[in-house]
Amino acid sequence: MALFHRWATYLQDPEKVARFQRLCGVEALLDWGSGASEEKRGPDVFLTNGSCPADGEGDGRHRLRGAGDVGEKGDGCHSNGMKNGVVSGEAEPQQAPLEEGKPQGWGVKRQPRRNSLTGESMPQAFRIHSRFFYYLFTLGTELGNELFYILFFPFCIWNMDAWMGRRLIIMWVWVMYVGQCTKDVVRWPRPASPPVVKLEVFYNSEYSMPSTHAMAGTAIPLTLVLLSYGRWQYPVLYGLVLAACWCLLVCCSRIYMGMHSILDVIAGFLYAILILAIFLPAVDLVDNFNLTYKYAPLIIISLHLALGVFCFTLDTWSTSRGDTSQILGCGAGVACGSHMNYILGLMPDPSPEMFPMPVPSFTVTILGKAMLRLLIGVVILLLIKTAMKKVTIPLACKIFRIPYSDIRQARQRMEVELPYRYITYGMVGFTLMFLIPSLFCLMGLS
Repeated sequence: MALFHRWATYLQDPEKVARFQRLCGVEALLDWGSGASEEKRGPDVFLTNGSCPADGEGDGRHRLRGAGDVGEKGDGCHSNGMKNGVVSGEAEPQQAPLEEGKPQGWGVKRQPRRNSLTGESMPQAFRIHSRFFYYLFTLGTELGNELFYILFFPFCIWNMDAWMGRRLIIMWVWVMYVGQCTKDVVRWPRPASPPVVKLEVFYNSEYSMPSTHAMAGTAIPLTLVLLSYGRWQYPVLYGLVLAACWCLLVCCSRIYMGMHSILDVIAGFLYAILILAIFLPAVDLVDNFNLTYKYAPLIIISLHLALGVFCFTLDTWSTSRGDTSQILGCGAGVACGSHMNYILGLMPDPSPEMFPMPVPSFTVTILGKAMLRLLIGVVILLLIKTAMKKVTIPLACKIFRIPYSDIRQARQRMEVELPYRYITYGMVGFTLMFLIPSLFCLMGLS
């Protein structure tokens, strides 16, 4: 046990993250030692995970509890009173002036990607010395973000194999749900900054252990290989190499971005393997239930909604609640759309006699139709998402009598966030699985 504790402490050390960043060409342009007075920061500092206001009032924003720094429930401020990822005893870093006469170039980044809902402002300045690593790891971290999901899952369902796409989404929902819930149980903070440079702060208000990016980056490619093995004719070694590269890229990108420690990504990788080993044997049973059981849509909607409601009853707000709600909503919408396809006889699965199926040759016509389906379908999904967001947020505020004047504060309320995310992304999933494929049939693009 002592050896395990030493290894865990070693792998969680933020200096290891900072060393990896420096190795990959990230240079901090900050005066780490200078203090930040309240007058410099101003009165409108937005608090994040692990922070407490000076007067001790919570303000509804995320506070860190756990890791040996907390008392009973309700006393959930981090003992050092600083932001998530800021070392106790050191003030918030300020931007150092750039040296005069030196060209700033493309490599000086003043504002990391941030989440407008949290209102976080982290004016770190940093210089990127390696374009290759910067773009490579930016790609890696995007493999776990919404933009990737809204392109990749539709492409799989509309252009590759709907059978495989349905099961892939089922596994993705399970992996992400368990991972997000585990974060709010363990409640470990992000790597301390300094010494870590935060190249991304979009998810900075969430907890750190385990890395759900690493979980998704492990589960998605490995599930694809396991589901396609014996179903499609291709060298399985190529699939395993692709899965390994995909996983390694995503895991390393989270360390490069300064969002996770080495321990976080290792735990995420192993956690995803464990979840796959437990749940993948049951994915056929779940998919068949979604397709064939008469009351499957009612049960699916109720179950997914209950999971979102009862697993987020904490007294503090977290972006993970909204992310998990949209994951559950998307999974419910896809399952209901799959049920409708089965009832109406749309998108039938190939018969077992056809396996293993040869990979179709890539022609201009096939590629053109695939890109056209993806373009039309994604545009429709984005329009549906925008329209549902415009409708559900004001409606939820009106039903629960929540002031709509401050949209950010309203969206952080559980009564608004859960129905808005669940209904919006449930409709996106249903459109992805049923409405758009039906439109393709009418247009002759199926």
